[in-house]
Amino acid sequence: MSETKARVLSVGQCSPDHSQITRLLESVAGAGPDAADSASTALEAARAGGYDLILVNRVFDATGESGLDLIAKLKEDAATKGTPVMLVSNLTDAQEEAERRGALPGFGKAALGATETEDLLRAVFSAGASKTE
Repeated sequence: MSETKARVLSVGQCSPDHSQITRLLESVAGAGPDAADSASTALEAARAGGYDLILVNRVFDATGESGLDLIAKLKEDAATKGTPVMLVSNLTDAQEEAERRGALPGFGKAALGATETEDLLRAVFSAGASKTE
């Protein structure tokens, strides 16, 4: 693990999933994520910058908003289009749609403890670290 702690924004997760994601990110990246419950809050936080990754739930727990729609907005916005985004969903068709909208390959909640998920996250953080060197 690198000395630099990654900054992650986690959008639309329920409390139990946010807790699991936090544990995963603490082990992989040395820091827990910031949380956003709505698309407007997430866009505001993402536009402020400084995130290495944005994790977006398929359907937001608190508001019912579409994570796929947020991904499209993030990738269309000049201030956020360069920030890596991943969808958190077990649904293959949703993952495929997220990638069509500009997201990196994501992972499902069922895979939170999988080595493959850790590898996906490490690859994003490694790519981000190489941009700042």
